[in-house]
Amino acid sequence: MDSPARPNNSPARPNNVGNHIPPLVIMGVSGCGKSTIGALLGAHLGVTFADGDDYHPEANKVKMGEGIPLTDDDRWPWLAEIGKALASSAAGGPGVVACSALKRTYRDFLRSYAPDAVFVHLTGSAGTISERINARVHEYMPATLLASQLETLEAPEADERHISVGINNSPELIVGQVLEHITP
Repeated sequence: MDSPARPNNSPARPNNVGNHIPPLVIMGVSGCGKSTIGALLGAHLGVTFADGDDYHPEANKVKMGEGIPLTDDDRWPWLAEIGKALASSAAGGPGVVACSALKRTYRDFLRSYAPDAVFVHLTGSAGTISERINARVHEYMPATLLASQLETLEAPEADERHISVGINNSPELIVGQVLEHITP
């Protein structure tokens, strides 16, 4: 069962960020709502939203479209492009990015570009996410890849700046939960 939004308890807790809204990375497995929540957060905060799917090279899209999970070697160039986008947020680049960021090493890599980034982990049951994937049309992400993503997922740890939010509420309520933790 999903839980309400809960920030980590680390000293770098994201709900005391002053007047600065840090770059946000909306993370989680395919079908959890990253693009929807990211776009709504970007609009609410008045910052640019970037969908990590748009940064995948064509070879990655073809591979996933064939139901083949990506390897770390496939992901690093994609993550580098997302990292560059995050780094440009201070100069008017995207302030909210949707990116699966499934592993701690991927999140650490993205933090090397944007050290103050806060990861918003969208969580839900495999059944709920599978239903969502089967109900949508996606260019290259079949439901068959959900199992590999769930297997790869390493939930953010207490020492990472993150917020975990369950996906069973409406997108507007989820955005409200996130905003409670990141806005002054």
